[in-house]
Amino acid sequence: MNASDQLVRCLEGEGVEYVFGVPGEETEDLLFSLRDSDITFVPVRHEQGAAFMANVHGRLTGEAGVCLGTLGPGATNLVTGVADANLDKSPLVAITGQGGLERLHKESHQALDIVGMFEPITKWNAQLNDPDIISESIRKAFKVAENEKPGATHLEFPEDVAGSETDTTPMDPRERFRLASPNSRLLQRVQAFLEEAHRPLIIAGNGAVRTDATVRLREFVEKTDIPVASTYMGKGAISDRSPQSLLTLDSGDHQEASDAIEMADLILTVGYDIAEHDPAGLNKGTDTIIVHIDSEPAEVYEAYNPHLELVCDLSTALAKLTKRMDESETGFDESWYGDLRDHILADVTANPSGDDPFTVRTVLPVLRDVMDPEDVLISDVGNHKMHIAQNFLTYEPNTCLISNGLASMGISVPGGSPPISGLTRRSSRLLATADS
Repeated sequence: MNASDQLVRCLEGEGVEYVFGVPGEETEDLLFSLRDSDITFVPVRHEQGAAFMANVHGRLTGEAGVCLGTLGPGATNLVTGVADANLDKSPLVAITGQGGLERLHKESHQALDIVGMFEPITKWNAQLNDPDIISESIRKAFKVAENEKPGATHLEFPEDVAGSETDTTPMDPRERFRLASPNSRLLQRVQAFLEEAHRPLIIAGNGAVRTDATVRLREFVEKTDIPVASTYMGKGAISDRSPQSLLTLDSGDHQEASDAIEMADLILTVGYDIAEHDPAGLNKGTDTIIVHIDSEPAEVYEAYNPHLELVCDLSTALAKLTKRMDESETGFDESWYGDLRDHILADVTANPSGDDPFTVRTVLPVLRDVMDPEDVLISDVGNHKMHIAQNFLTYEPNTCLISNGLASMGISVPGGSPPISGLTRRSSRLLATADS
């Protein structure tokens, strides 16, 4: 079989429906193979847009989006979008073309060390320098991209390898591994911290939405009445209709979430990732106990040094904690944060008067009124991002998408473009917001 046909068969085996990219001479064989497959190639005007589309695909579906660029400038144009997906923890597989192997040992037209360039912005990347390694490499690229914590991978496909022959067969994808259940001894310590606390607070991060821990988190919060403040990328982990929601960690519009952090004597971070929010405001010179619950250990950071780390499957950990708290009949008085929530809601839901200027802030209540709970808003990056994060009420996970890892401008329009709108499991409509 032609190597490019083999690569496309591997993509089909991974369930790929779309490849976003810009055609190029060095990817010609691959493009012809895509034409003859069930995969739709979606041409874009710029490779960065292709990476953003693949990025949002991965974030909405949990399955790696695929973007394609040719060698040289085609590959370099992918860099920002790939790096954005990697820091946003969105599963993405990038494929780039390359000149023939016979000229890569010397300086030649449009030839760059693309594998070396992608090294610091991906979880894994490699050159397909032999047609017989395509099957293994595609399987690894998707496995690494999609497993916790997800991110970007990259494969370089030289044009002479693409046109060669192979007799290998695609590897079948297997069910993704699940992270281990939480250690019972550590769970007991978390329970003890909770039983000793008077004003606990949960910070819900990107992982709480990404890992489908949402249902378990909501059950835990309803059982304990512990308030929740979300990061920008954790919006929707619990519904902002919930009386326990303090909306989003703030950086200017309203200070109530910061006030709650200062008042809290225990902070549980659930799926929190330092790349999405600087932890300097989480422990403002106090002795607040911090418990880190995530799929990976906490980054070593002077401002974020948890007293306890529970590294495990988030859904399982939250379910077991809910059961323990139910058995101990421990609950918390919501009066300590009730006024804070009332102030936030009064501010956020105030409709503009007829004399107010038409701004991002004043239009958000109107947007919320006309959008269904499961419609998706995709924010671009700029000052308006903070207004959307803090003032757009969000009711379901993955319905307010904000890039806050690399936080590159330009994600909203490609992220909200067809066929992306047909990929989300929850939404019938998407709204992309560009900078005002």
